[in-house]
This record gives sequence, C-alpha cells and structure tokens, in this order.
Amino acid sequence: MRDRWTGRQFHNQPEASHTHGFLVALWDEVRAATGGALDITVHAQNGGIAGSDPAVLDMLVSGELEFMTLMGGILGKVVPVAEIQGLPFAFASPAQVHAAMRGPLGDHIRAEMAAKGIHGFRDGVLENGFRHIVSVDRPVRSAADLAGYRMRIPDGRMFDDAFRALGATPVVVNIRELYAALADHRVDGQENPLAVVEVNRLYEVSKYVSLTAHMWSGFNLIGNLAFWRRLSEDVREIVNRAVATHVERQRAYTVGLNLELETKLATERGMVFNTADGASFRAVLSGDFYRRWRGELGDTAWRLLEDAAGKRV
Repeated sequence: MRDRWTGRQFHNQPEASHTHGFLVALWDEVRAATGGALDITVHAQNGGIAGSDPAVLDMLVSGELEFMTLMGGILGKVVPVAEIQGLPFAFASPAQVHAAMRGPLGDHIRAEMAAKGIHGFRDGVLENGFRHIVSVDRPVRSAADLAGYRMRIPDGRMFDDAFRALGATPVVVNIRELYAALADHRVDGQENPLAVVEVNRLYEVSKYVSLTAHMWSGFNLIGNLAFWRRLSEDVREIVNRAVATHVERQRAYTVGLNLELETKLATERGMVFNTADGASFRAVLSGDFYRRWRGELGDTAWRLLEDAAGKRV
C-alpha cells in the first residue's frame, strides 16, 4: 500500500482574499495528482490560532503544522536574513522581486531556512504587493508627517526600526485585530498593499491612502522540513509543479488587483488618494538605517540583493 500523508496549510488572510482560493486549488491539484496520497487542507486566518503569524510560525518549526504562508518580516524572527525581502525601497517591481527570489538571493534565504528546519519553495513566493500608508483621518504627504504618528505594524523588527527612524510610534497589531484597532483609533493608520485594504474591509475604518510603495510585501510558502523530507520523491515533484503553477497564477492576479484598486478604492469605497514624497522617506533612511541593516543581514545577502536589484539603497 502506498504511503499516505495528511496535513494543514495556514495563511493569515480571509477566505475571500487574493491567497486562499489559489492555495485551495494548489492542494486540490496535489490531492488529485497523488490519488489522495497527500491531503493538505487550507485554513484561512491561520485557523483562528491566538497569536496569529508568530505563533503559527512556532507551530511550523516544531512540527505541529505542515505548511503556512508568511512574509519575510515575520519569518525573520527565526530566519533573520528573510527580512531582506521587505527592505525599504530595495525593489522596483514585483517582477524584479520574484526574479531575485528564484535566483542566488532566494537560494541564500532558503539555505538559511533549511538550517532552521523550514522548507522554502523556489517558486513559492506569493504576491501581496508594495505597501502604502493608509490613515484614519489625515493624509501623509512626506516623511515629516509621520512625526508622532501611531503606525500599526506587523510584529517584525525591520518594520519597527524603519518607522521609528521615520519619526512614527510603531504599534504592533496582528492582522486579525487590525480592523478594530483602526475603528477604535488605537492607531492613526497602517501600511499594507491595497489588496489587504480591500479584502479586510479596512476602507470602512480608514479614509486616506498615501501612495508610498515603501516596502514590497509577499507571502513565502514554507513547510516543516522534516515533514517535507518524509514525502516520497515523486510526491515532492508533484507538489513543486503545483506550487509553480498556482503561485504564478496568484501573482498575476494580485498584481492586477492592486492596480485596479487604485481606482476602485477611490470611486467605490470613497477613499482619498495622494502620492507621497518618496524622496523624503529615502533621505531619512539613507544613513544609519541602511548601514545598520547591512550589518544585520550580512555582506553576502547585501551583495546578492545589489546583484539582483542594483544599488537602490
């Protein structure tokens, strides 16, 4: 009798999002192609786990969970070099990011993942998009407007460091609690791709979108390495093919969605857009911040980033 494996795939977005359906299709294809030998169920909003992404990452590393998707900024708690995916103003386009993640920089990150018991897929970086500042009651026109601004951030070190450098007061709130934090004015705003604003209905509790494109954001499809290695070689090949197919579909969809939302959020959701002065943000970060993070990430990762994206920082 052929070996059989079961498991769970968590992600932090709602079912009606730019990630869930693609992950369901991916694992449905795997289930069919393996004749049910590998059966992975997909759970939106991290299955309701308290502690959200950081807690779920602990579950994955310990072997309690088989697969999840996670941005580099939070994965950096276990794999510090993964933070480089969100280095401010490092990348010019999603295509440039994904080429880098399939190349030597991505290989370097995945090697560091493996050293911590995590399997990363070469074609497994889902798109989320460039992050913009979305505020409750006032626009951000330049970096100076962030002085004293209570900025919701995910629980990641680079987010905290970047917004402190810009003069804001970072407030860690997980994605499941973000709507309430905006509604209750515990924060002045947050920063995320437009797709996250739409699928989490954040337009109901915020008004101003300041286009900053200050960081790229994506979701790494990762697995528990011990579980991955228990799968037979033919099953792993089937998974790799399905990942490449469905992640590429997800990326194309999400890039298009983010572009469409620049119009939809204004005309249908009543949000007010402005283009912020990106040069003012870069000027603040161009000194100590980048020197500090080059030291944190290491010369190898920094060189590979510059090889892939140029000396943008």
